[in-house]
Amino acid sequence: METELVALATAGATALVQQMATDGWTAARDRMVAFFAGRGSATPASVEEELDTVRAELVAARQDEDEQLITDVHTEWRTRLRRTLAADPAAAAELRALLDELAPAAPETQPTSIVYNNTMSGTVTDGPVIQIGSGNVNQWGGGSRG
Repeated sequence: METELVALATAGATALVQQMATDGWTAARDRMVAFFAGRGSATPASVEEELDTVRAELVAARQDEDEQLITDVHTEWRTRLRRTLAADPAAAAELRALLDELAPAAPETQPTSIVYNNTMSGTVTDGPVIQIGSGNVNQWGGGSRG
């Protein structure tokens, strides 16, 4: 179970740090405030203030290309999430739901298939003909013309 909590905490920290650099930060922050403020002694205002402070640090770190600070922010929130999950196992379901909300929607893809029909006429072949290529570029090999 500990491995699962660590993986969930890591995913949560990654999503949180990624959201800090997006236009959707306010909504993500509000969801994280609700997640943390409902547990322990933190108030919504104190969690919001802390998240906004960390976001400002993260934005500055990205501008300065300070990879160490970015890593530290991620580690800090992974640890905090892991501790929260360990203290309140019911929080795992809430964090999973939160991550589902924060995850960008995957584009729906339709399976595609391309059918090529080739007709050879006016040639005599006495060997195999092999088509190689993709798109509109084809190379023909094999056989002989007569």
